[in-house]
Amino acid sequence: MKQYNPLKLAVAAVAVMIAVPAFAQSSVTLYGVVDTGIGYLSNSSSLGAVSGGRSKVYMNQGVWSGSLFGLTGSEDLGDGTKTIFKLEGGYNSATGAQQFANTLFGRQAYVGLTNNRYGTLTAGRQYTSYFQLLQPYSSPNWLSGGFGAHPGDIDGLDKSFRINNNFVYTSPSFAGLKVSGSYGLGGVAGATGSGQTWSVAAQYAQGPFGIATGFMRVNNSTVNGGAWGANSTALSGGAQPAVSAINYGYATAANQQRFAVTSGYTFSPVFDISASYSNVQYLPGIASAFHDKAIFNTGGIVLHWKALPALDLAAGYSYTAATKANGISDAASYQQFNLTQFYSLSKRTGLYALEAYQRAGGKTLTPNAAGTKTSIIDATASIGDGQNNTPSSSRNQIAIILGIDMKF
Repeated sequence: MKQYNPLKLAVAAVAVMIAVPAFAQSSVTLYGVVDTGIGYLSNSSSLGAVSGGRSKVYMNQGVWSGSLFGLTGSEDLGDGTKTIFKLEGGYNSATGAQQFANTLFGRQAYVGLTNNRYGTLTAGRQYTSYFQLLQPYSSPNWLSGGFGAHPGDIDGLDKSFRINNNFVYTSPSFAGLKVSGSYGLGGVAGATGSGQTWSVAAQYAQGPFGIATGFMRVNNSTVNGGAWGANSTALSGGAQPAVSAINYGYATAANQQRFAVTSGYTFSPVFDISASYSNVQYLPGIASAFHDKAIFNTGGIVLHWKALPALDLAAGYSYTAATKANGISDAASYQQFNLTQFYSLSKRTGLYALEAYQRAGGKTLTPNAAGTKTSIIDATASIGDGQNNTPSSSRNQIAIILGIDMKF
């Protein structure tokens, strides 16, 4: 019969007792969303087109919450401190294609430390402090960003704007108040300020009331152009920050900045309201194709009603107005109306219907093919940020979608 060494058994037992608690204090979660629907768009053209729009019926995806998959996790280091990480990628549920070409985790990829007394510090590709603290009261919450974001999402209150090489610090909540700051490194050799993005924000939430304010500055001037130049390392992806018919004429801006205030009030378990105001400025530089600062002011309001335990209804309105500049005396304006119906089949699956209408007025700028000059044209409609690449070629646009959203 085989004999066992008591000393070896004791050592093995102690090793198991130490290893098990350490394993139990770490966690990794796989999560995701599949979101697909059938949509109708009354007038669909290409960005920069001034004619030729046609209506279409098509398979649309990611409209309600974005089709994505991700991994998130933490490890308890003791004394209230944890390491945290998130890796999140987007995909097209209608085709299987990546949301961002050649980027597996294009939505978010960061690691950091969090402590319930000192706050959270993360580093990587992630949202700015401006977005994170303002987003709980911004309009896309119950309207969906694809249809309900403010025209073109020029104020960055939807989830379309992420920063590479970004550090974000957020404080704990002190009597309902928290503050946050973020800084995205530009990484341009010999020019520390070029390509950098920074923001600051504050949020106060107490009982049924909440309010947040934030400021963001994007310094993405590069050798090859303006805010979306090819050498910009702080930003990545075809629409970051969002480029649409609303701001297409100002894509050569040397810098841009955003200020916003969002707020919400819950009147009862079945009814709440949120409102927002934003001021967006595109600042020209030597290489810009426009010469005057362009300013857009947007105000929006959203009403949400839980009509039945499984049925949520929402309605929203936003108004965006540009200031007179760059030879435009009849400045562009955009009115957008939205309706939402969401029916929960379970905790993870829901059916939704969205309807949106936008009416544009006034004049705006459009660049030439080389991006070196601009000309004045009639402003055209572009609903939310889901039609940034397929805006209307006229002043009106209608969008409707029926879809299913499943989370896992």
